[in-house]
Amino acid sequence: MVRQLARKRGVGITTAIRQAVGEALEGEGKQASLWDRTADLRARYASGGQEISTDKAFFDSLSDED
Repeated sequence: MVRQLARKRGVGITTAIRQAVGEALEGEGKQASLWDRTADLRARYASGGQEISTDKAFFDSLSDED
């Protein structure tokens, strides 16, 4: 896979690895933490007012899937 990526980008294998790892690390930083993604859930639970729905949409929202 690395060789294929290097050929597509027209760079050496080491450069392709550095670029891919750099892009992966940037992507990690963009995703909100689990604590932030569940802030609304924690607020509803703390208030005791609403029932918490734990359906598929809820779990998909935690992992940013549609």
